[in-house]
Amino acid sequence: MLRGSTGIIGVVNFITFLVSIPILGGGIWLSARANNTDCLRFLQWPIIIIGVTIMVISLMGFAGACYRISWLLRLYLFAMFFVIAALLGFIVFAFAVTDRGHGQVIMNREFLEYQLSDYSGWLKDRVSEPGYWSKISACLRDAGACKGMARYVRDPTTGMLVPEPANRFYGRHLSPIQSGCCKPPTSCGFTYVNETLWTAGGVTAVPDPDCGRWSNNQQQLCYECGSCKAGVLASIRHSWRKASVINIVVLIILVIVYIIACAAFRNSKRIDNDEPFGVNRMTKARPSRLHF
Repeated sequence: MLRGSTGIIGVVNFITFLVSIPILGGGIWLSARANNTDCLRFLQWPIIIIGVTIMVISLMGFAGACYRISWLLRLYLFAMFFVIAALLGFIVFAFAVTDRGHGQVIMNREFLEYQLSDYSGWLKDRVSEPGYWSKISACLRDAGACKGMARYVRDPTTGMLVPEPANRFYGRHLSPIQSGCCKPPTSCGFTYVNETLWTAGGVTAVPDPDCGRWSNNQQQLCYECGSCKAGVLASIRHSWRKASVINIVVLIILVIVYIIACAAFRNSKRIDNDEPFGVNRMTKARPSRLHF
């Protein structure tokens, strides 16, 4: 019975070890989206730390169950409680800082437009901080965030490849960063030449300071625009919401596992208190008979 209780704890800890893998995967996924540079690096570390912590604690509980080390099992349960609390806090925090912000629908455009005024709170302040934004914008340039936008069609007259026409570009679904950082806002009324080359001269629908920040220099584009920061925030929001869904599933599993582990540990302690080690319950209650 005692071995059965510790065996349950061992199995439970093996499950929590497996649970830590998707958490680490979520952090690595965010890290890959950040191109392994300083760009948005602060996003993946909380998830990676939680994943590594769960993995270490699970191994600690597994060792405690295999070798029946009571103090190690107590430490495991105590640490797991705080991991669950930390994961719950992170989920609440992630939803709280990403509760606002969305793209705006523009007539005759399939892509969305992004404005920094649609966002607020800690995440906006963090991304908009000049020192940090300089690192993010440098990351976007180095990663060639806008290079993948180029598309060409063959001119029927000359047979040469030329940039796709404006009507086809306006019908594309751009990512938030491509829409916010790689082209001027639609409200500026610029004339399309290609995906990252526009000429002024149109009618400005609404005064927008980003119109003056746009540059046809391929190293500048709209990386200093508020729309670019908004596009990054929209991308963060999308990534964190996906990661939070995984974390919610993991949290539910951890709570169930923690309850099972607590019950198994309590049962093992009860048996330790009721029966001295090495004494069989079936034999100690039945006196032996004397034969003459």
